[in-house]
Parts: sequence; structure tokens; C-alpha cells
Amino acid sequence: MPTSHIDKINVHKVESIPLKAVIARAPGLGAGFVRGLSYAAPMADVRNPSPEYVAFWRESHLSTLTTPRPDGTPHVVPVCVTYDPEAGIARVITDGGSRKVAHIRAAGPDGARVAVCQIDRARWATLEGRAVIRTEPETVRDAEARHEERYGRPPRINPTRVVIEITLDRALGKA
Repeated sequence: MPTSHIDKINVHKVESIPLKAVIARAPGLGAGFVRGLSYAAPMADVRNPSPEYVAFWRESHLSTLTTPRPDGTPHVVPVCVTYDPEAGIARVITDGGSRKVAHIRAAGPDGARVAVCQIDRARWATLEGRAVIRTEPETVRDAEARHEERYGRPPRINPTRVVIEITLDRALGKA
């Protein structure tokens, strides 16, 4: 049975060499292989995304929120998110005593770098920015109304609810 170029690569060393070196050792793949990889570059402006990107964030999808723990490791939890591209803000409503809120507060008054992400088969979208905790009643009510509009149901009653407000500076995705 003929051996392909890929079979000649020592897979035990792949983790320790750059992708370009792997491709160089596998003639026939060439630079087109890298161009063919599926990835998305950051969008130029989180306030002016494509209509498809906005439509994807209007659909009802569960998302994840990634916050940094005090030791720097990521804490990833499922959440519901609303995205306001005109304001460049994403919002998550949650309980004020949650770990995600504690992580953001522990980062100090300027907040923490976070990411929210949603996926639906081959479509995905990530929003990144700086999160702060908002407790003002009018801000909480506004976030609850946005949640109800996106998810088609009011959030459960929670007297200790707060808003994780993310000022966005990066958007990625394949919507």
C-alpha cells in the first residue's frame, strides 16, 4: 500500500514544532492548506457587524461566558446573552452572588476581560471586551427586558440580580 506524505510525519513531534514546519515536511499540502483552514478574523467594528452576525445574536441560543479566576485560569459557564451593536455592549443577567460576578469584581474597578460565545452547528460568534457589574435597578430592568425580547420569556424572579455589562472591543465569528 502506498504511503502518503502525511504518513511520513512523525506525529509524536507535531506538538513541539510550528504548523509551518509540519506543512513543510508534508509536500503537497502547501500554503493553500493553511488558507483552507476555517477561522475568522476579528471584525473591524463591533458596532457595525454584518446583518448575518446581528441576526445570529438575535436568535435564541445558549451561550458561554468566560471570566478569569484570580489565578488567571478561565472559568466558563453557560449564560444567556444580549448584544446591542449600536452601543457596543453585551449583557448577561445573573445572581449577584455567582462566581462569575465574584471574578469580575475581583479584577478591580476597571472590570475584567471576558468573552461570550455561542455556537449553532457550523455557525459561531464570540464577543470580547471588559466586563463590569451593574446593580442600578433601571439597568437591571433594561437587561431583563432585552433578555425577554431575545429569549421569548421573562427571566425568573431574582431579587439579587445584577447585570454583567461588557463593553465590547472585538467580535469574531462565522455566522
